[in-house]
Amino acid sequence: MTAIVRILARRVLLLIPLLLGIVLFVFLVMRFSDVDPASAFFQGANPTPAQLHQFREDNGLLDPLPVRYVHFLGDLTHGDMGISVLTRSPVVDQITTALPLTMQLTFLGLGIAVVLSLIGGITAAIYRDRLPDQLIRVVSLTGVAAPGFWLALLMIQYLAVELGWFPTGGYINPGDSFTGWLKSMTLPAFALSLPVAAQLTRIIRTAVVEELDKDYVRTAIGNGLPPVVVVGRNVLRNALINPLTVLGLRVGYLLGGAVVIETIFSLPGMGKLMIEAVKNGDPAVVQGVVITTAVGFVVVNLVIDILYLLVNPRLRGAS
Repeated sequence: MTAIVRILARRVLLLIPLLLGIVLFVFLVMRFSDVDPASAFFQGANPTPAQLHQFREDNGLLDPLPVRYVHFLGDLTHGDMGISVLTRSPVVDQITTALPLTMQLTFLGLGIAVVLSLIGGITAAIYRDRLPDQLIRVVSLTGVAAPGFWLALLMIQYLAVELGWFPTGGYINPGDSFTGWLKSMTLPAFALSLPVAAQLTRIIRTAVVEELDKDYVRTAIGNGLPPVVVVGRNVLRNALINPLTVLGLRVGYLLGGAVVIETIFSLPGMGKLMIEAVKNGDPAVVQGVVITTAVGFVVVNLVIDILYLLVNPRLRGAS
C-alpha cells in the first residue's frame, strides 16, 4: 500500500506542470488566432474605434502577454474562464451545462467498447486461426478503417430513418424518461465506440494468445483445471495489462470524437458548444472547452494509471 501511495503522489505532482503547460499552450494558440474578441463582442453592430479600444482596455487585451497569462491563470484557479462575447454569460456556466452530456456519451461509449472488445478479443484468441477468429478479424479491421461519422450516418439512415428504432437526433434527459434517454444515446454511443472497440479487439486478441502460449497455462490445464477457470482467473488478469494502457489513450479519441458525433446527432454537449463557438467567433468558449477537455483527458489517464497499478503487482514491487 505504501508503494501505491508513493507512486500516486508522484503521478499527481507530475500533473501540475503538465496542466500548466496545457493551459499555456491553449492560451498562446488562442492569442495568435485571427479572432478578435472586441470585434466578436460587437458582432452585428458597427463599433467605433474608440469603442473597440475601450473594450480591449476594460478586458486587459492591451496588457503585455505575460501579464495577461498570469491574470488568466489566476482567474482559472477561481473557476473563471471568462465571459462569452456572444451570450454575455460566463463560460463556466455553458460548460457546466454541456459537460454532463459529453461525459454520458463518452463513458457509455467506453463501456460499449470494453464489452465488445473483451468478447471479440477473447473469442478470437480461444478460436485462433479458426472460423470465429477469421470473422472477428474481418469485422475488427473494417471497424478500424471505418470513420465514426460515416458509421453515424449509416446508423441514422438504416436504424433511425428506415426502421424507426431510434430517434435521428436530439437529447432526452434521463430524469424525464430513462427509456427515451437510452434511445437517444444508443446510436451516438455505438458510432463513437465501434472504432475503439475494433482496435482494442485486435490488441486483446494478441495479448491473450501470447498468454495462452505460456507454460503455466499448459501446466494448469494439464493438472486438471478447467480451461474456463484458467482463462478467467489467470490469463485475463495478466493479458489485460497492456490493453488497459491503450484504453487510457483511446479515451482521448472518445472525447475528441464526441465533437463530431454530437454535431451529427444534435446533442447539446461540449462538441456542439465548440462547433458553435468556432463558427460564431467566440474565443473564450473555445478556450474553455479545449482546456476542460484536456484536463478531463489527463484525469482519466490518471485513473487508468491507478488501475494499471492495481492489476500489475510487478510494477508496484519495482517501484
